[in-house]
Amino acid sequence: MQDSRLPVTVVTGFLGSGKTTLLRYLLRKGNQRLAVVVNEFGSVGLDGDLLKNCGLCPDDEVDERIVELNNGCLCCTVQEDFLPAMEALLLRAKQLDGIIIETSGLALPKPLLKALNWPAIRSKVFINGVVTLVDGYALSNGSPVGDLRSINEQITNDNSIDHITPINELFRDQLISADVVLISRSDLLSSKDFLLVKDEVKKQGNSIANILPISNGKIDPSVILGISDEQNNISRSDQHEHEHEHEHVHVISEHLRFEFPIDQVVLKEILVKLVPEYQILRIKGRCWIEGKVFPLQIQMVGSRFNSWFECANDDSWKPSKAGIDLVSLSLRGGVKKAFECSF
Repeated sequence: MQDSRLPVTVVTGFLGSGKTTLLRYLLRKGNQRLAVVVNEFGSVGLDGDLLKNCGLCPDDEVDERIVELNNGCLCCTVQEDFLPAMEALLLRAKQLDGIIIETSGLALPKPLLKALNWPAIRSKVFINGVVTLVDGYALSNGSPVGDLRSINEQITNDNSIDHITPINELFRDQLISADVVLISRSDLLSSKDFLLVKDEVKKQGNSIANILPISNGKIDPSVILGISDEQNNISRSDQHEHEHEHEHVHVISEHLRFEFPIDQVVLKEILVKLVPEYQILRIKGRCWIEGKVFPLQIQMVGSRFNSWFECANDDSWKPSKAGIDLVSLSLRGGVKKAFECSF
C-alpha cells in the first residue's frame, strides 16, 4: 500500500544552475510517476523546453495547466494560483508517487514551504526535501550566477516581483532552506576548486546540509526522490554501497531493524543527531510504539524529520511489541551501529 501522503520535493536554484537538466533526468530515470509543478512567472521560467526537448510531452499540450506525459507523469505550470493547482493534482494522488516543484530562480523557497503547510493540503503531503542547485563553475569564478545578463532580464520581465532582492541575498535564502545542495558543472572543477566552492556554500547556507557534486543532471534518483518501497522492503543485514559512475558519490544503504520499546521524541533526537556525523541523506521506515494502534511512519531528508501514524501493509514486518524498521542512505557507513549504541 502506498503511503497516504505524497512526497513533495522542491527544486530551486538560479536560471542556468541545472534545474531543468536534473528534472529531465529524474523523469527519465527515476522510475516513479511524478507530477512536476513549474512555478513559472511572467514569460520567463519553465522551461517549456524541459517538456518539448525531452520527448515527454506533445508540443500542443505544453501550455495546458495539467498535462499527461508519455511515461505516466504529469506536468503543471503555475502562473498564478498555487493552491488550486496543488488541489487539482492531489485529486489524482493515486496516480502519483510524488510531486516535484521547480521554483522560479527568483522565487524565495520559504513562502512556498509555508504554502505546503496550508490546511487544505498539509494532511495529504509531506516535504520530501528542498534541493538547491548551485552553478559550481560560476561560483568558483566569484558569482552565484553564470549569466548575470539573463538573470537581470528575468528580473525585468517578472511582473510578480514587487521589490528587487539582491542576488546574493536570494542565493543565501536558497542555501539556508536546502536539505541537499547539488554543485552542478562539477566536472569542470578541480578537486581543490570543488572544496573551495563547498566551503563557500557551507559558509553562506545551512552548515549541516549535504553538499554533493553533480554534472549533466545525473545523480542517484533515490537521493532526490527518496527511498522507494522496493528499497524499503528489501531486508539488509549488511551495508550496501554503490558508486555513481559520474559523480563518484558513494551512497551507503543500511537496514535498521530492532525490537525494543522506544519513545517518539527520543527516536527523533537520536536520528537527527546522527545526520551530520554520518552524512545521512535519507531515512524511511516505521516505528511501532507500545500502546499505539498504528505504527509511526518516518520520512527524513537530512535533518528534516516527518512523521505521522498510519497503518502498515499486512505483509510488512512487525515487532512483537515495539521496535523500528528503517532504511538509511548515507555517505558514511556505521549508521546502524551508531544507532544501536545510542541506547
